[in-house]
Amino acid sequence: MQEKNKTVIKSMNLLNLFRTYPTLTLQEMVKQSGMPKTSVHRMINSLEEMGFLQKRHDGAYELGVVFLELGQLVSDRLDLRQVAFPIMEALRNQVEEAVHLTVRDGDEAIYIEKLDTLHPVRLFTKVGRRAPLYAGACQRVILSFLPEQEQTAYLERVELIPLADGTITDKLLLKERISETQQTGVAISHSELENNTTAIAAPIYDHSGTIVAGISIAGPDIRVTEERLSTLKVTLKNAAKSISKQLGWLAT
Repeated sequence: MQEKNKTVIKSMNLLNLFRTYPTLTLQEMVKQSGMPKTSVHRMINSLEEMGFLQKRHDGAYELGVVFLELGQLVSDRLDLRQVAFPIMEALRNQVEEAVHLTVRDGDEAIYIEKLDTLHPVRLFTKVGRRAPLYAGACQRVILSFLPEQEQTAYLERVELIPLADGTITDKLLLKERISETQQTGVAISHSELENNTTAIAAPIYDHSGTIVAGISIAGPDIRVTEERLSTLKVTLKNAAKSISKQLGWLAT
């Protein structure tokens, strides 16, 4: 293995300080990095010249716009399905139930990826299927973690139409389920889109901490029982966190 370039490593250590501090003076960078002032000054000049740092009018430094440009390139080129698929496949193989990935489209969520259970009894879901945000775990987990203003506006305008025996049609009950999801980090549904089914879903976040998708485990309620849900909850949340991290999310 080739020896790492020490100058590059030290420069990255300087830049990493800006993960915690929005602005830093030369003296603050020296103190936080523990490097000699002459070395820090030299690196700052180079980083500023390349656009990685920019000097403010008060003499402090902040990250340069090149990071915004590079970040947008990464975001544009990152395919959620491509990132999620291997993690979804591992999850399906572990729990042996169907795994779904949904994203928001207006007042609905659309299934953009699905891995079927290996059991002969399966759910009726397919890529491209739509469902309202209020019905089903994978949809409601997205609703639960929307910005408060968007969530409130949705709840005011939506009409809760029954789709299966367990569909929530009372707005007070829906608000209770949303609150539970926010507290536990998962949404659970029973026969909300299809009778005799149970699903559990967790949120997926992007680099900005914004929810971008929901991932769920779903199956017939004779297999996805209350006894299994506690174990599935941990497994699912770990999978959702893995996908989120690959999208740039920094878990708090």
